Amino acid sequence: MIPTRPPAVAGAFYPGSPGVLSATVDRLLAAAPAADMAQPKALIVPHAGYIYSGSTAAMAYAALAPWRNSIRRVVLLGPTHRVAVDGLALPETDAFATPLGSVPLDRPAIAALARLPQIVFSDRVHADEHSLEVHLPFLQRALDDFTLVPLAVGHAAPQAVAEVLDLLWGGPETLIVISSDLSHFLTYAAANQVDRDTCAHILQLDTHIRPEQACGAYPVNGLLLAARQRGLVPHLIHRCNSGDTAGDKQRVVGYAAFSFTEASDA
Repeated sequence: MIPTRPPAVAGAFYPGSPGVLSATVDRLLAAAPAADMAQPKALIVPHAGYIYSGSTAAMAYAALAPWRNSIRRVVLLGPTHRVAVDGLALPETDAFATPLGSVPLDRPAIAALARLPQIVFSDRVHADEHSLEVHLPFLQRALDDFTLVPLAVGHAAPQAVAEVLDLLWGGPETLIVISSDLSHFLTYAAANQVDRDTCAHILQLDTHIRPEQACGAYPVNGLLLAARQRGLVPHLIHRCNSGDTAGDKQRVVGYAAFSFTEASDA
């Protein structure tokens, strides 16, 4: 039997029933505005419960439709919320499961990363972490067969994250996804001001995004450094907060989705 990480937040962040989950994700993808963009090399996508950020996430994932057959590997990086870690943690399992089925991990790629000093292996870091898991049902519905390289990112310098991305960069078959929300628990007006400024810095490939601006700041900064080195062009797909979707406006969480395309395709 293949060692598999079971879903930890099914029934909480997203529906636990396979039928309801697939219908929910398909509905969100179908409602996303049509995107006219080149193939993304990388995405930044929020990771809250689907009632809060699912519509924003869907706008990023719906844009993958023209390449659903050709994207064969997803390198997925997200912040750690429950277990502190220095560097980037990989699991020791061979697959990640959701109610929609299992996604196999790219074991050769993971083995190649093992030699890097910033890489650690820990199933405990991944066991209850939602920042990666919530993306998998979207990827399972938006893409055909693909393998996964899941990295839970703790305290890590942009250079350390960018080195990992460089090793995994590949060609058009490889998609990089960075999981991050924006500001947390500000008022609606304050969040809009802070998140607008954060998005402007992301669009400038500024690698000094702070954790209070984006909970995925460490993987985001690594992507921004790699994007600058590789000549990727960032595009803001959508920005909102929980006050726009399913929450009150006194304590909101900010969300944004970005795509990064090759300069020749921008």
